[in-house]
Amino acid sequence: MTHGMICAPQPEAVEAGALALKKGGNAVDAAITCALVQTVVDPQMCGIAGFGSLQVYLPGRGVHTMIDFHGRAPAKTTPEMWRDILEYEAEDGFGFILKGRVNDLGYQAVTTPGSLKAFHEALTRFGTLPWKDVIEPAAVLAGEGFMVRPHVHDFWTRKESFGLTDHIERLRLTPSGRRIYFDERGEVLQPGAILRNPDMARSLRRIASEGPEVFYQGAMAQEIAGDFAANGGLLSLEDLANVRTEETEPLWGDYRGHRIATNRPPGGGVMILQMLHILENFDLKAMGHNSADYIRVVSEAMKRATVDKDALVGDPRFVDIPLERLISRDYAREQAQAIERGEVVHVPRLQKGADIKDTTHISVVDEAGNAVSMTHSLGMSSGAITEGLGFMYNGCMTVFDPRPGRAGSLAPGKARFTAMSPTMVFKDDALRLVVGAPGGTFITMGNLQAILNTIDFGMSASDAVAAPRFCTTSDTIDVVNRIPHFVTEELEAKGYTIRRSYKSFNFAGVHAVEVRDGKWHGGADPGRDGMALEV
Repeated sequence: MTHGMICAPQPEAVEAGALALKKGGNAVDAAITCALVQTVVDPQMCGIAGFGSLQVYLPGRGVHTMIDFHGRAPAKTTPEMWRDILEYEAEDGFGFILKGRVNDLGYQAVTTPGSLKAFHEALTRFGTLPWKDVIEPAAVLAGEGFMVRPHVHDFWTRKESFGLTDHIERLRLTPSGRRIYFDERGEVLQPGAILRNPDMARSLRRIASEGPEVFYQGAMAQEIAGDFAANGGLLSLEDLANVRTEETEPLWGDYRGHRIATNRPPGGGVMILQMLHILENFDLKAMGHNSADYIRVVSEAMKRATVDKDALVGDPRFVDIPLERLISRDYAREQAQAIERGEVVHVPRLQKGADIKDTTHISVVDEAGNAVSMTHSLGMSSGAITEGLGFMYNGCMTVFDPRPGRAGSLAPGKARFTAMSPTMVFKDDALRLVVGAPGGTFITMGNLQAILNTIDFGMSASDAVAAPRFCTTSDTIDVVNRIPHFVTEELEAKGYTIRRSYKSFNFAGVHAVEVRDGKWHGGADPGRDGMALEV
């Protein structure tokens, strides 16, 4: 038996990961087992046809690496194919609304799916359990069924306010979706109902038996490619065969004597480091947690990182990113001085829109000091399900900029920027915190505040992820309803626009494991359905 702690937004997935540890598996075994179960029990937040970013730390083997598996635009993509049907941009900069919603719903919304390949590579390289054993818990839950959780049902029935397709329309797009997610009366399954997906169970067992090759090059790939061809999709058999992960060293930064390891572009780690380097120039503790001054200063750091991300950060294969400058101390000092002078930066947007938050996360630490932080997603799920396969495809084309000549513009083989930023914090070369989150562009802002809460304010992992959050990815400061009105009134008096959420917990779903005095402390975001579990 391996002792350890795992934290994620779904109880069934956390339990499966914990059982992998109890079987003697390591942190990687637990993380991949958990991830595969997540694709079953949170099937619009993530999937085997999704994408993501994985950080692996195995000190006993001298391994500390990032595995990037972002979705890439299919080969049929052209830079100008959607230029003339653009309507507006999401307010937080994480999506574009097109006429006919072709980038948002259906087969043209899908990029190359990298999740399954990354799961298999991580397990075979760094794990200890057999591939079949790691897949089986997910297959069992898909076939025997699981209870629909409140957060899943809330997500299915949530109305989109600014032009994106309502989630329920994604569920009913295909005959498979209507069969899986709706009851005999045509009503979407309610909380507590048992969702069974025998098609996905069969797919998972095919993949367990034949390996991921069946998905990318074998009979299942043929089925997928044929379905896309029949429905006007962009994804082809060649695209599937060409899917590759990319391994990189972590991107490093420093904050108040701690070393921060996060992912590289097209992931969001650069934003985490840029914001931390700016904020190190301020005595945040003296300002007081979530005081008006604190929120103003942190919000301005958030806005500056957002502006730079929108203009400069994308797929490094296609965009020359000034990475060293963005995380440099000199640049951070310049930005801090501007904030200190009271300068208010403007975040340009094409037009008011909506945010996209379909993602999930896993944080794991085991007794050998091994750790995994992984964020994976479907983006805004496409709704497309190939008959007989049971899983939904990602909808990552939504976020590419239809305007040519920009960092996020369309191009064949290009990955989109995502705020995914699985992060680890070290103190004196010892692991202190494993953190990550789902939540669209809110991800970096949620991760940032969890790190600040831990380092600057000495909070435990559970307190750090539960503390009231705010998020500033536009000219508006969004706050949860637990931030007092007297604080936001002071910000409004300074000229800031405040938007108060009706939710007590919002702006990403941060999940963390802290190592303190040789003990593990887990923090599962109370706004999601998950938990932290120690075995």
